[in-house]
Amino acid sequence: MTDPLSTQIDQEWDTPLPAPATALVAALLAHGGDSVAAVLFYGSNLRSGDVDGVLDFYVLVDRLTGWRDSRALAVATRLLPPSVEYWEVPWQGHTLRAKVAVMGINQFARATRFDGLDTTIWARFTQPVMLAHARDEDARAMVRAAVAQAVMTASRWAALLGPADGSARDYWEALFKATYSAELRVEKASRGVSIVDHAADRYNALLVPAWAAARVPFEDLDDGRLRPLLSPAARRHGASAWAWRGRFGKGLNIARLVKAAFTFTGGVDYLLWKLHRHSGVRLELTPWQRRHPILSAPGILWKLKRMGAIR
Repeated sequence: MTDPLSTQIDQEWDTPLPAPATALVAALLAHGGDSVAAVLFYGSNLRSGDVDGVLDFYVLVDRLTGWRDSRALAVATRLLPPSVEYWEVPWQGHTLRAKVAVMGINQFARATRFDGLDTTIWARFTQPVMLAHARDEDARAMVRAAVAQAVMTASRWAALLGPADGSARDYWEALFKATYSAELRVEKASRGVSIVDHAADRYNALLVPAWAAARVPFEDLDDGRLRPLLSPAARRHGASAWAWRGRFGKGLNIARLVKAAFTFTGGVDYLLWKLHRHSGVRLELTPWQRRHPILSAPGILWKLKRMGAIR
Protein backbone atom coordinates (compact mmCIF):
# COMPACT_ATOMS: atom_id res chain seq x y z
CA MET A 1 0.00 0.00 0.00
CA THR A 2 1.40 3.40 -0.99
CA ASP A 3 1.86 5.91 1.82
CA PRO A 4 0.30 9.41 1.56
CA LEU A 5 3.66 11.11 0.94
CA SER A 6 4.52 8.87 -2.01
CA THR A 7 0.98 9.31 -3.33
CA GLN A 8 1.41 13.08 -3.31
CA ILE A 9 4.73 12.79 -5.14
CA ASP A 10 3.12 10.55 -7.79
CA GLN A 11 0.32 13.07 -8.27
CA GLU A 12 2.84 15.85 -8.88
CA TRP A 13 4.69 13.68 -11.39
CA ASP A 14 1.49 13.05 -13.37
CA THR A 15 1.50 16.67 -14.59
CA PRO A 16 2.47 16.79 -18.30
CA LEU A 17 5.85 18.32 -19.11
CA PRO A 18 5.92 21.56 -21.12
CA ALA A 19 6.77 20.86 -24.76
CA PRO A 20 10.17 22.64 -24.62
CA ALA A 21 11.18 20.56 -21.59
CA THR A 22 10.11 17.41 -23.44
CA ALA A 23 12.34 18.39 -26.37
CA LEU A 24 15.32 18.92 -24.08
CA VAL A 25 14.75 15.58 -22.35
CA ALA A 26 14.70 13.86 -25.74
CA ALA A 27 18.11 15.39 -26.52
CA LEU A 28 19.49 14.26 -23.16
CA LEU A 29 18.26 10.70 -23.71
CA ALA A 30 19.65 10.64 -27.25
CA HIS A 31 23.03 11.46 -25.74
CA GLY A 32 22.98 9.22 -22.66
CA GLY A 33 21.11 6.20 -23.98
CA ASP A 34 20.51 3.30 -21.62
CA SER A 35 22.91 4.71 -19.02
CA VAL A 36 20.22 7.25 -18.04
CA ALA A 37 18.05 5.81 -15.27
CA ALA A 38 15.97 8.97 -14.74
CA VAL A 39 15.71 12.67 -15.54
CA LEU A 40 14.24 15.21 -13.11
CA PHE A 41 12.97 18.65 -14.12
CA TYR A 42 13.05 21.23 -11.34
CA GLY A 43 13.92 24.83 -10.53
CA SER A 44 12.51 28.31 -10.99
CA ASN A 45 11.20 27.62 -14.51
CA LEU A 46 9.11 24.72 -13.22
CA ARG A 47 7.75 26.87 -10.38
CA SER A 48 6.92 29.83 -12.63
CA GLY A 49 5.86 27.95 -15.76
CA ASP A 50 8.24 30.13 -17.82
CA VAL A 51 10.25 28.11 -20.34
CA ASP A 52 12.45 31.00 -21.45
CA GLY A 53 15.90 31.31 -19.97
CA VAL A 54 17.68 28.18 -18.69
CA LEU A 55 15.73 25.07 -17.69
CA ASP A 56 17.14 22.89 -14.90
CA PHE A 57 17.51 19.12 -15.07
CA TYR A 58 19.15 16.38 -13.03
CA VAL A 59 20.25 13.35 -15.02
CA LEU A 60 20.69 10.22 -12.88
CA VAL A 61 22.85 7.52 -14.43
CA ASP A 62 23.90 3.96 -13.64
CA ARG A 63 27.47 4.45 -14.85
CA LEU A 64 29.17 7.82 -14.87
CA THR A 65 31.34 6.82 -17.84
CA GLY A 66 28.16 5.92 -19.70
CA TRP A 67 27.26 9.61 -19.88
CA ARG A 68 30.65 11.06 -20.77
CA ASP A 69 33.42 8.66 -21.79
CA SER A 70 35.91 10.26 -19.42
CA ARG A 71 37.36 8.45 -16.43
CA ALA A 72 38.71 11.72 -15.02
CA LEU A 73 35.25 13.32 -15.10
CA ALA A 74 33.72 10.16 -13.62
CA VAL A 75 36.18 10.27 -10.72
CA ALA A 76 35.50 13.97 -10.15
CA THR A 77 31.75 13.34 -10.14
CA ARG A 78 32.13 10.38 -7.81
CA LEU A 79 34.16 12.47 -5.36
CA LEU A 80 32.10 15.66 -5.61
CA PRO A 81 28.72 15.21 -7.27
CA PRO A 82 27.09 16.47 -9.37
CA SER A 83 28.91 17.57 -12.50
CA VAL A 84 27.20 20.38 -14.41
CA GLU A 85 26.76 20.97 -18.13
CA TYR A 86 25.17 23.67 -20.27
CA TRP A 87 23.10 22.58 -23.24
CA GLU A 88 21.64 24.46 -26.20
CA VAL A 89 19.10 22.61 -28.37
CA PRO A 90 17.34 24.01 -31.49
CA TRP A 91 13.56 23.75 -31.30
CA GLN A 92 10.90 25.21 -33.58
CA GLY A 93 13.12 28.04 -34.72
CA HIS A 94 14.29 28.86 -31.20
CA THR A 95 17.22 27.86 -29.01
CA LEU A 96 16.33 25.97 -25.85
CA ARG A 97 18.84 26.26 -23.02
CA ALA A 98 19.38 23.93 -20.09
CA LYS A 99 21.64 23.54 -17.10
CA VAL A 100 22.11 19.82 -16.58
CA ALA A 101 23.48 18.26 -13.40
CA VAL A 102 24.69 14.67 -13.71
CA MET A 103 25.29 12.17 -10.91
CA GLY A 104 24.85 8.49 -10.15
CA ILE A 105 21.40 7.35 -9.12
CA ASN A 106 22.88 5.69 -6.02
CA GLN A 107 24.68 8.93 -5.15
CA PHE A 108 21.38 10.76 -5.43
CA ALA A 109 19.67 8.33 -3.06
CA ARG A 110 22.46 8.71 -0.47
CA ALA A 111 22.39 12.50 -0.74
CA THR A 112 18.78 12.68 0.47
CA ARG A 113 19.44 11.03 3.84
CA PHE A 114 19.03 12.90 7.10
CA ASP A 115 22.51 12.06 8.41
CA GLY A 116 24.40 13.61 5.47
CA LEU A 117 26.33 16.87 5.87
CA ASP A 118 25.43 18.16 2.39
CA THR A 119 22.09 19.99 2.52
CA THR A 120 21.88 21.04 -1.12
CA ILE A 121 20.28 18.06 -2.84
CA TRP A 122 17.59 17.12 -0.34
CA ALA A 123 16.67 20.82 0.06
CA ARG A 124 16.41 21.22 -3.72
CA PHE A 125 14.20 18.17 -4.21
CA THR A 126 11.87 19.01 -1.37
CA GLN A 127 10.74 21.77 -3.73
CA PRO A 128 8.46 21.03 -6.73
CA VAL A 129 9.99 18.55 -9.14
CA MET A 130 8.73 16.49 -12.06
CA LEU A 131 9.95 13.09 -13.15
CA ALA A 132 10.68 13.84 -16.81
CA HIS A 133 11.86 10.30 -17.60
CA ALA A 134 12.25 6.96 -15.88
CA ARG A 135 13.87 4.09 -17.73
CA ASP A 136 11.59 1.52 -16.12
CA GLU A 137 9.40 0.96 -13.07
CA ASP A 138 12.39 0.04 -10.88
CA ALA A 139 14.07 3.35 -11.69
CA ARG A 140 10.85 5.24 -11.02
CA ALA A 141 10.42 3.53 -7.65
CA MET A 142 14.03 4.25 -6.67
CA VAL A 143 13.77 7.94 -7.54
CA ARG A 144 10.39 8.27 -5.86
CA ALA A 145 11.83 6.74 -2.68
CA ALA A 146 14.78 9.16 -2.83
CA VAL A 147 12.54 12.21 -3.36
CA ALA A 148 10.30 11.06 -0.52
CA GLN A 149 13.41 10.68 1.62
CA ALA A 150 14.45 14.23 0.69
CA VAL A 151 11.08 15.55 1.86
CA MET A 152 11.28 13.54 5.09
CA THR A 153 14.77 14.82 5.77
CA ALA A 154 13.64 18.41 5.20
CA SER A 155 10.59 17.95 7.42
CA ARG A 156 12.71 16.60 10.29
CA TRP A 157 15.01 19.60 10.07
CA ALA A 158 11.99 21.90 9.84
CA ALA A 159 10.71 20.46 13.13
CA LEU A 160 14.11 20.89 14.80
CA LEU A 161 14.83 24.40 13.45
CA GLY A 162 11.32 25.82 13.32
CA PRO A 163 9.15 27.34 16.05
CA ALA A 164 7.81 25.44 19.07
CA ASP A 165 4.43 25.54 17.31
CA GLY A 166 3.12 27.16 14.18
CA SER A 167 1.55 26.66 10.77
CA ALA A 168 3.01 24.35 8.12
CA ARG A 169 4.16 27.48 6.31
CA ASP A 170 6.12 28.63 9.40
CA TYR A 171 8.09 25.39 9.42
CA TRP A 172 8.87 25.37 5.70
CA GLU A 173 9.96 29.02 5.76
CA ALA A 174 12.25 28.31 8.72
CA LEU A 175 13.68 25.32 6.87
CA PHE A 176 14.43 27.15 3.61
CA LYS A 177 15.89 30.17 5.42
CA ALA A 178 18.26 27.77 7.18
CA THR A 179 19.27 25.94 4.00
CA TYR A 180 19.94 29.19 2.10
CA SER A 181 22.05 30.42 5.01
CA ALA A 182 24.00 27.16 4.98
CA GLU A 183 25.02 27.61 1.33
CA LEU A 184 27.27 30.11 -0.42
CA ARG A 185 24.58 31.89 -2.43
CA VAL A 186 23.96 35.36 -3.75
CA GLU A 187 20.32 35.21 -2.63
CA LYS A 188 19.39 36.32 0.86
CA ALA A 189 18.03 33.84 3.40
CA SER A 190 14.63 35.54 2.97
CA ARG A 191 14.53 33.80 -0.42
CA GLY A 192 12.99 30.89 1.51
CA VAL A 193 9.77 32.89 1.91
CA SER A 194 9.30 33.29 -1.85
CA ILE A 195 9.97 29.58 -2.40
CA VAL A 196 6.98 28.76 -0.20
CA ASP A 197 4.88 31.50 -1.82
CA HIS A 198 5.22 29.83 -5.23
CA ALA A 199 3.44 26.68 -4.01
CA ALA A 200 1.83 27.55 -0.68
CA ASP A 201 -0.99 24.99 -0.93
CA ARG A 202 1.49 22.26 -1.81
CA TYR A 203 3.66 22.94 1.22
CA ASN A 204 0.62 23.17 3.50
CA ALA A 205 -0.44 19.70 2.36
CA LEU A 206 3.08 18.24 2.48
CA LEU A 207 4.22 18.67 6.07
CA VAL A 208 1.88 16.32 7.95
CA PRO A 209 2.43 13.29 5.63
CA ALA A 210 6.17 14.04 5.66
CA TRP A 211 6.28 14.10 9.47
CA ALA A 212 4.21 10.92 9.60
CA ALA A 213 6.55 9.15 7.16
CA ALA A 214 9.63 10.43 9.03
CA ARG A 215 8.11 9.43 12.39
CA VAL A 216 8.28 12.92 13.82
CA PRO A 217 5.81 13.03 16.72
CA PHE A 218 3.49 16.03 16.65
CA GLU A 219 0.08 17.21 17.72
CA ASP A 220 -2.54 19.15 15.78
CA LEU A 221 -3.68 22.16 17.83
CA ASP A 222 -6.96 22.40 15.88
CA ASP A 223 -6.43 26.04 14.85
CA GLY A 224 -4.17 25.38 11.89
CA ARG A 225 -1.08 25.18 14.08
CA LEU A 226 1.11 22.14 14.61
CA ARG A 227 3.45 21.29 17.47
CA PRO A 228 6.34 18.83 17.06
CA LEU A 229 6.73 16.87 20.30
CA LEU A 230 10.48 17.40 20.67
CA SER A 231 12.42 17.71 23.88
CA PRO A 232 14.64 20.75 24.59
CA ALA A 233 17.62 18.40 24.41
CA ALA A 234 16.60 17.25 20.92
CA ARG A 235 16.30 20.85 19.76
CA ARG A 236 19.72 21.74 21.19
CA HIS A 237 21.28 18.73 19.49
CA GLY A 238 19.57 19.69 16.21
CA ALA A 239 20.85 23.28 16.40
CA SER A 240 24.38 22.04 17.03
CA ALA A 241 24.21 19.51 14.19
CA TRP A 242 22.90 22.19 11.83
CA ALA A 243 25.73 24.55 12.75
CA TRP A 244 28.17 21.90 11.50
CA ARG A 245 26.24 21.64 8.25
CA GLY A 246 26.39 25.40 7.81
CA ARG A 247 30.16 25.42 8.17
CA PHE A 248 30.54 22.41 5.88
CA GLY A 249 28.08 23.74 3.28
CA LYS A 250 29.96 26.92 2.42
CA GLY A 251 33.23 25.01 2.03
CA LEU A 252 31.47 22.45 -0.15
CA ASN A 253 30.09 25.22 -2.39
CA ILE A 254 33.59 26.63 -2.86
CA ALA A 255 34.93 23.17 -3.72
CA ARG A 256 32.17 22.71 -6.30
CA LEU A 257 32.96 26.08 -7.87
CA VAL A 258 36.63 25.10 -8.19
CA LYS A 259 35.65 21.74 -9.70
CA ALA A 260 33.24 23.46 -12.12
CA ALA A 261 36.09 25.63 -13.43
CA PHE A 262 37.62 22.44 -14.85
CA THR A 263 34.59 20.22 -15.53
CA PHE A 264 31.65 22.50 -16.49
CA THR A 265 30.93 21.21 -20.00
CA GLY A 266 29.63 24.11 -22.09
CA GLY A 267 30.38 26.51 -19.26
CA VAL A 268 31.90 29.10 -21.57
CA ASP A 269 28.74 29.26 -23.67
CA TYR A 270 26.64 29.50 -20.52
CA LEU A 271 28.63 32.47 -19.24
CA LEU A 272 28.51 34.18 -22.66
CA TRP A 273 24.74 33.74 -22.75
CA LYS A 274 24.39 35.11 -19.20
CA LEU A 275 26.58 38.06 -20.15
CA HIS A 276 24.46 38.87 -23.20
CA ARG A 277 21.19 38.41 -21.29
CA HIS A 278 22.17 40.77 -18.48
CA SER A 279 24.34 43.35 -20.25
CA GLY A 280 23.40 43.13 -23.93
CA VAL A 281 27.06 42.56 -24.82
CA ARG A 282 27.74 39.72 -27.26
CA LEU A 283 31.32 38.50 -26.95
CA GLU A 284 32.95 36.22 -29.52
CA LEU A 285 35.83 34.05 -28.32
CA THR A 286 38.70 32.65 -30.34
CA PRO A 287 39.17 28.86 -30.54
CA TRP A 288 42.18 29.18 -28.21
CA GLN A 289 40.12 31.08 -25.62
CA ARG A 290 37.47 28.38 -25.72
CA ARG A 291 40.04 25.63 -25.21
CA HIS A 292 41.75 27.50 -22.36
CA PRO A 293 39.10 29.55 -20.55
CA ILE A 294 41.07 29.84 -17.31
CA LEU A 295 44.29 31.00 -18.99
CA SER A 296 42.41 33.47 -21.16
CA ALA A 297 40.22 34.81 -18.34
CA PRO A 298 42.38 37.92 -17.56
CA GLY A 299 42.34 39.05 -21.20
CA ILE A 300 38.60 38.41 -21.51
CA LEU A 301 37.89 40.39 -18.34
CA TRP A 302 40.01 43.29 -19.63
CA LYS A 303 38.11 43.25 -22.94
CA LEU A 304 34.74 43.18 -21.14
CA LYS A 305 35.81 46.15 -19.03
CA ARG A 306 36.72 48.12 -22.17
CA MET A 307 33.30 47.24 -23.63
CA GLY A 308 31.58 48.51 -20.51
CA ALA A 309 30.07 45.11 -19.66
CA ILE A 310 31.69 45.10 -16.22
CA ARG A 311 32.91 47.84 -13.91
